[in-house]
Amino acid sequence: MSLPLGFRELGEVAYESTWHAMQRFTNERDAQTADEIWLLQHPPVFTQGQAGKAEHVLFAGDIPVVQVDRGGQVTYHGPGQLVAYLLLDLRRSSLGVRELVTRIEQSLIATLASYGVTANAKPDAPGVYVGEAKIASLGLRIRNGRSFHGLALNVDMDLQPFQRINPCGYAGMPVTQLADLLDGPLEFSEVSARLREQLVKHLDYAQQQTLAGVIDC
Repeated sequence: MSLPLGFRELGEVAYESTWHAMQRFTNERDAQTADEIWLLQHPPVFTQGQAGKAEHVLFAGDIPVVQVDRGGQVTYHGPGQLVAYLLLDLRRSSLGVRELVTRIEQSLIATLASYGVTANAKPDAPGVYVGEAKIASLGLRIRNGRSFHGLALNVDMDLQPFQRINPCGYAGMPVTQLADLLDGPLEFSEVSARLREQLVKHLDYAQQQTLAGVIDC
């Protein structure tokens, strides 16, 4: 695509303020606004999608539960998980939602393959899996042909909070992370860089640019 894909590396930022910033960006953009991807981490939070059922939150405890406007059921975000929010104009790229999901999954699978980890997607359960264990979740919202929300890849985090929910609405679903699948050390920033490279490739952008790591919250 002719416009570059812009990336913002935001570090660890609060969930709700980032969510509202995505909404504003989507509402205020026009046909000339370049697409952006925000790469970040969140403090511990459970997020419940539009179709989410309360019974899938088994025990929230001290972790807040936020009702949001993405698709899907409940998931967990926390430090050590790489989140990428995809703020894309699908009408400009002529991408359908199913094709976008497939390309996101391919980007994640290729990123994991670069570490020697074999992963796969499932046609009936969006996300990326290593065997039967989920390593990355997806949840999108499309408004006026523009996407927001995105993906979450478990890199090196505390997985215990996943036991307090039915991840993505599946009781007993095993969850894994990249750090547990490798023998050597793992650099979070390197995982982010590899995912960024694969998103540019699989979303078919001709160029990318690094934007200031701040958003208007």
